[in-house]
Amino acid sequence: MFRHSVLPVHKHSLSVNGTWCGSLVCRLTLATLPFSVTVAFLLLLFSGACRTKKTWPVSFPQEELKKRLTPMQYHVTQERGTESAFTGGFTHHKDEGTYTCVVCGALLFSSNTKFDSGSGWPSFFDLVKEESVTVSDDFSYGLHRVEITCSQCGAHLGHLFDDGPRPTGKRYCINSASLGFQPNDAPSSSSSSAAEDGAASSSVSNGKTEL
Repeated sequence: MFRHSVLPVHKHSLSVNGTWCGSLVCRLTLATLPFSVTVAFLLLLFSGACRTKKTWPVSFPQEELKKRLTPMQYHVTQERGTESAFTGGFTHHKDEGTYTCVVCGALLFSSNTKFDSGSGWPSFFDLVKEESVTVSDDFSYGLHRVEITCSQCGAHLGHLFDDGPRPTGKRYCINSASLGFQPNDAPSSSSSSAAEDGAASSSVSNGKTEL
């Protein structure tokens, strides 16, 4: 009779926003579970579904967001989508100013920290403030990545990698569709127009991408 192996579940590897996605025990013995349950567990794990629902300081009705955001902006920020590489309006954007969350307007990145990573998505090596974003483990596609979300409204922004330039060594790889922009010489009320123009040129990627 086929015997399932023991699958160790480590708190560190499955930690999401400080919450462990495993059970109360430190080791899950798949031999004690029906095969169908084992398969379902593994599918949830590798689809990235092992996540904690969080209440954000700012929230908006979904119907409002569907009207206010472009289809690409909604897909990226609310459905954790990804725009195709090199299609976003902010990929080669070089104006001086501050990049904001397209959903709630929170300040995220300065143009002084933007750099050309060659990845096809806007990239930054630092945040305006450390608390500007929330990071969490993302196990989608069977890979472990670090997802970045807006710490105010929970909008999906992109992913964080450890291959950026000095001094931080970080690369915040961000979808253009999740960003707004405030030029240095313009009032803050005009921050969303550039984002809407940029996101409108983006397209949905059904394949697996770096972002």
